[in-house]
Amino acid sequence: MPPGPLSVPIFGNWLQVGNNLNHRLLASMSQTYGPVFLLKLGSKNLVVVSDPEPATQVLHAQGVEFGSRPRNVVFDIFAGNGQDMIFTVYGDHWRKMRRIMTLPFFTNKVVHNYSNMWEEEMDLMVRDLNMNDRVRSEGIVIRRRLQLMLYNIMYRMMFDAKFESQEDPLFIQATRFNSERSRLAQSFEYNYGDFIPLLRPFLRGYLNKCKNLQSRRLAFFNTHYVEKRRQIMIANGEKHKIGCAIDHIIDAQMKGEISEENGIYIVENINVAAIETTLWSMEWAIAELVNHPTIQSKIRDEISKVLKGEPVTESNLHELPYLQATVKETLRLHTPIPLLVPHMNLEEAKLGGHTIPKESRVVVNAWWLANDPSWWKNPEEFRPEKFLEEECATDAVAGGKVDFRFVPFGVGRRSCPGIILALPILGLETGTKIDVSEKGGQFSLHIANHSIVLFHPIKTL
Repeated sequence: MPPGPLSVPIFGNWLQVGNNLNHRLLASMSQTYGPVFLLKLGSKNLVVVSDPEPATQVLHAQGVEFGSRPRNVVFDIFAGNGQDMIFTVYGDHWRKMRRIMTLPFFTNKVVHNYSNMWEEEMDLMVRDLNMNDRVRSEGIVIRRRLQLMLYNIMYRMMFDAKFESQEDPLFIQATRFNSERSRLAQSFEYNYGDFIPLLRPFLRGYLNKCKNLQSRRLAFFNTHYVEKRRQIMIANGEKHKIGCAIDHIIDAQMKGEISEENGIYIVENINVAAIETTLWSMEWAIAELVNHPTIQSKIRDEISKVLKGEPVTESNLHELPYLQATVKETLRLHTPIPLLVPHMNLEEAKLGGHTIPKESRVVVNAWWLANDPSWWKNPEEFRPEKFLEEECATDAVAGGKVDFRFVPFGVGRRSCPGIILALPILGLETGTKIDVSEKGGQFSLHIANHSIVLFHPIKTL
């Protein structure tokens, strides 16, 4: 088996790592125990991969062996005991769900069909900021308006519906439900009972909170969105034209390809995986650009020189390599899911000469792959040129030969299919903000009073 720290009966290494099981700690431990090491967490094995070569095996070469997902009591609640796509085990159900989700969400045709809508929502955000007097004076916390933009993009794609404002009661409900779901799912409270079965009875109160929240969330999605579209489809009959993603999903239900429960858990997956992670990346891009006005200027100059006064659009992003490199550099330094979604081998497997016990939880430290000084020059420095000069081979997100030093969306069978949406949306949002902001200053996004960002547009739109 892989090396690792000595463990004690019942608790394993739990007393050594506690609740601090994060990507930075695991990167530090890899310096002692090597690129593949094993932690015993109670009765469960956790295998940590911290080097491109074994990462290649887990994510690609041995993708079938390590293609499953570990189960735990909390994610069984939030994923309907494996009825979703992201957290289900590898097999026929996963393949079916992936196929059904791909058509309405993750194709080049979808990007083409919805790109004008993305640009419209981004223009509306800029317009709202332009009309807000506080933006020019004391500044605002821009997160909530970014959140509204992203929710509208995804809800228009999913349901052909949108929120009117940040005060829209449905928007407030949706964001609260998803925020609470993230808080409970990321809590270490459940880990004790998950890893140490003797402690599981003490989880009842926590698990009841999870069940109650999930019941209310799914009822919210069903009542306000899914059933409304279903009734429209039934009323239109054969004349109905597919107008959004949920129509595809309901159509698959009507044909008997998936159940209604499968359909609602697709909605659950999109709410969890497509919105908040993209929002985190947008916030990090803003923070880095605020702190690097020279990079702002380079992006602005590129836009001006290449587009000659035309707006940034999805169709011309490929003409803006420095902007694209800035997005990649944001994802490198601030990987949205640093350890990716955990993998699991259903049977005993070999990895780098080590025997991996069956049903081990296997995590790839994608953040460390992208920040290991053995592979990257000055990895702590935010410098988009990394993707244009000395590390130009790191083109995993653009297709072609994969460089496993840079896998923010994973690679292989269980990679995140949302990459096809996330990259253009991040590029559009970053480019649009800079394109309409005041020249010469700090992004017109600059920090005031340590935490508030000021936005100074070039002109009123």
